[in-house]
Amino acid sequence: MGVHQEEDATRWATRRRWRWWLTVALNIVFLVAGQTAATLLGRLYYDEGGNSKWMATLVQSAGFPILVLAYFFFPSQAATPARRSGAGPMSPRPSAAVLALVVYVPIGLLVAGDNLMYSYGLLYLPVSTYSLICATQLGFNAVFARLLNAQRFTPLVLNSVVLLTFSAALLGIRSPSGEPAGVEGRYALGFVLTLGASAAYSLILSLMQLSFQRVLKRETFSVVLEMQVFTSAVAACASVVGLFASGEWGTLRGEMEGYRKGEVSYVMTLVWTAVGWQVASVGVVGLVFQVSSLFSNVISTLALPVVPIFAVAFFGDKMDGEKVLAMLLGIWGFLSYLYQHYLDDQQDRVVELQNKGGDGRDAEAPPPPGAGTHEMS
Repeated sequence: MGVHQEEDATRWATRRRWRWWLTVALNIVFLVAGQTAATLLGRLYYDEGGNSKWMATLVQSAGFPILVLAYFFFPSQAATPARRSGAGPMSPRPSAAVLALVVYVPIGLLVAGDNLMYSYGLLYLPVSTYSLICATQLGFNAVFARLLNAQRFTPLVLNSVVLLTFSAALLGIRSPSGEPAGVEGRYALGFVLTLGASAAYSLILSLMQLSFQRVLKRETFSVVLEMQVFTSAVAACASVVGLFASGEWGTLRGEMEGYRKGEVSYVMTLVWTAVGWQVASVGVVGLVFQVSSLFSNVISTLALPVVPIFAVAFFGDKMDGEKVLAMLLGIWGFLSYLYQHYLDDQQDRVVELQNKGGDGRDAEAPPPPGAGTHEMS
């Protein structure tokens, strides 16, 4: 009877691990596809006559109502085998007022400011340059993960940070050829704002992970959706205030009528940009919850080289030698971190086997990659 129970437990643990992998894979698809599509559509908005920075900021968070539908497709399942197997009794859920004051409002306001900086960066920079500068978010995230999430700093992680920093610096000192029409002379400002947005984005991810660890303390995917919906709602409200306070709301009608692809195309560009950012955000927050903020940023950085390729094809951006070198440095930095992630996983497996006494038998599934060093305990 004991043998049958052990076999059943092993099969259940295997299925649980496969579910974890499928969830992570789905989040990766959401992030890569949503981020690529939304960035390209944002560039299209500016290229075809759009000029409202606050509208471009608003669409990055205004699509949150569509996530309400996700509650019907993602039941409240445990997040990861590793976290659940070692967890103690579930802590009481904080009140809605506490969550709003401590988590959702502060993070939502940061998201609004971050989106605004990204909007200016996308306006003032070629989309390929913009995407490559965004690669620095991995380096910033490594620093914040160390300070806020107790992330270990290894030589490989440090190497990743240095390479990504050099990648951005190379773009910062290059001649600003290929600037979008109508914004000549704004390259330096676009560079600084995009760099600042990358740092703010990394801080947001680390704060989300800290919130999952210390405040929310829930292990269901519905918590991921709640984090995205409520922070996006706060960011959208702040963006609406900015839209009216800046006076840009009064120019929207003329902007729509003057949009070169037509009014319907104007509306659809904004709608699908909003959808794309929400899809990407679900992937981002899901990976923060499932693994860690640093892993989420690694996947986001991995998606960045995809955007310049499409930008060359659709917007005629120039892929010169400096951009290619910056891209290679960014990829090298990403691979450096990925190898560290692999080493951490191998070390976790060795420790697990030692704890089992070397017989390899246990009712629990092995921890998923990243659940040791990058675990949200």
